[in-house]
Amino acid sequence: MSGVAFRDSSIVVIDTSRTSVRAILGLGELLPTPAVEIKARVGLRRSLHDSNGLSNGHAQPAASTSRAASAIPMSSVKVNDYLVGAQLDSALAAGEDIVVSWPFAEGDISDWTQAEAIWKHTLFGLLHLRRTQNESPVLTVPPTLSRSSLAMLSQLFFERFNVAAFTLLFRPVAQIYAGNAISGIVVDIGEEYTDASQGMHGKRQAGSARLQRTPQHVKQALLSLVNHLPASGLVKPPAPVSSVTGFSASTMPIVEEPEDGVTDIAAIVLAGKAKAVIEHNMKKRASAKATAAEQAKMREIEAMDLVEIKDWEWGVGGAEEGSPAAKKLREVVVGRERHRLCEPLFDPKLCKKNPNDGVWPIHEVIGAVVQRADVDQRQYVWQGLFVTGELARYIKGMGTSLQSRLMSYILSQPDQHNDVQARHIRVLKIPEYFAEYREKGDGLASFLGAGIVAKIAFHDPNGKNFVSKGEYAAKGPPAIIEMSASLL
Repeated sequence: MSGVAFRDSSIVVIDTSRTSVRAILGLGELLPTPAVEIKARVGLRRSLHDSNGLSNGHAQPAASTSRAASAIPMSSVKVNDYLVGAQLDSALAAGEDIVVSWPFAEGDISDWTQAEAIWKHTLFGLLHLRRTQNESPVLTVPPTLSRSSLAMLSQLFFERFNVAAFTLLFRPVAQIYAGNAISGIVVDIGEEYTDASQGMHGKRQAGSARLQRTPQHVKQALLSLVNHLPASGLVKPPAPVSSVTGFSASTMPIVEEPEDGVTDIAAIVLAGKAKAVIEHNMKKRASAKATAAEQAKMREIEAMDLVEIKDWEWGVGGAEEGSPAAKKLREVVVGRERHRLCEPLFDPKLCKKNPNDGVWPIHEVIGAVVQRADVDQRQYVWQGLFVTGELARYIKGMGTSLQSRLMSYILSQPDQHNDVQARHIRVLKIPEYFAEYREKGDGLASFLGAGIVAKIAFHDPNGKNFVSKGEYAAKGPPAIIEMSASLL
């Protein structure tokens, strides 16, 4: 046990995924969303890249610590040689010759120096911590790592970043916790990879699977879908553009008052419904003043599950850019075909020229992962189907769609008495009482789960959920194996 506890204001949460890093300093009563978010990539100028023999991309420098494992090849590239965050974005925008690397892209840490550069920039560059007086404990959610890599991760944070305490939590476990469950299967749909992992009673179980969809294949499928829309007559001509010269008092949001004439603003804000109330009243006012044609159009959009996308068109009529006369509103109505964006996940033939390349549909991958669990545990896994990842931040309803496709893997006759097989599939989502995440979708589930565990773990001085500096000095890097929020 550590014998120390930490205040919420000093806790640092870092969520590391394949393509992004999210972090925050300080946790309040309402668990906040990430304060900073950067792409999990680094850049190295071509001259340094070639001069250090990294052209083949196989060098894996170790963390520059006194106890770093010597089995990993060393390189003369230093942490400060890498460009991270806004500095890398500016260099790429300026057209500089930069070699971009993603050290977490394969679900492991391919280069420890690159990983150190990303975390160092996050802690000291974005969260403005000081290494000499770092009193903040850190909870990071790393990709799936081996035990030796977890020990090196602990070593890096203590010896290079001088953290006051350290613990870790596997991403699938954090995501299940965010869905208000302790067992289930997590489907993390990222930009290039889809990971399916099962967890049982707060532990990550063996038998995860990875499904890859390269951006080129997805772009080809999307291009064929876009070409299909005009040929099928599914694209409607845009509505007449209308110029917007400014805002008037009639466009200001109002809050509908109850019958007694008094609106409890505090209750609305506390419940996190302020945005919904404002949008409802704005829509009601717009409907009251709309013409008959506009009302018919609104009814058609609502009945046919259409979405009206509005965008600004600049440089209209030769007017000076930036002036109100040069800005006009452009409206495009998108139909149900927008839901077909996810079709390559369910039908790999849409993005693979060779149908025999071995790529499975996502629902078959999930079914295969659950089949690897013990027979008596499968019913608990099916009680927590959670779809998260980058795609879940923008597209809702993926869990329900998967639920219908996975019904063939459970008991065909629910009325039949059977204590082992599952009778139904329960879809998880982030609960509504997390007000900060209500409008964010389920893509930030891992960060929310990490925040929940951080508030509990770092408040218990008698527990074995994190490693303090004293325990690290006594036991060394392997202390994280027996003292962490994840049961290792």
